[in-house]
Amino acid sequence: MARPDKAAAVAELADQFRSSNAAVLTEYRGLTVAQLKTLRRSLGEDAQYAVVKNTLTKIAANEAGISTLDDLFNGPTAVAFITGDPVTSAKGLRDFAKDNPNLVIKGGVLDGKALSADEIKKLADLDSREVLLAKLAGAFKGKQSQAASLFQALPSKFVRTAEALRVKLDEQGGAE
Repeated sequence: MARPDKAAAVAELADQFRSSNAAVLTEYRGLTVAQLKTLRRSLGEDAQYAVVKNTLTKIAANEAGISTLDDLFNGPTAVAFITGDPVTSAKGLRDFAKDNPNLVIKGGVLDGKALSADEIKKLADLDSREVLLAKLAGAFKGKQSQAASLFQALPSKFVRTAEALRVKLDEQGGAE
């Protein structure tokens, strides 16, 4: 009777790995249920934090094509499946871990690439996707306005030079 349940659990976890942009493995030993509830809220709406069985999750990750996490499945493990912006959820995990040292970030995966705990912390230090896009748009806008100023300067400089030449020719013509 347990086999169909386990097969269903593996299939569900494999689907979560496939549909997620990122997954972060943590050790939650020593956290209370209330603290886990707070952690789930701090991750945002685009992340699901689930306490998992190591063996089943390891099988599910391998089925989803993620074999780089095999060494991290030891001890009490929970996975944050992130479907939205991974930076926001990484910040939530990092900030919660600062306040609650019992939460240990083990590592994870982002778009199929393995991440160490340090790389996840670096990811948390990044600006969110929206902020990075706004900065990029601002840089493009700045370059466009510089180009527009340059293109405007050339004709106006030509007009000033032509006017100065006309004035000079008028002065020479009037002096003769």
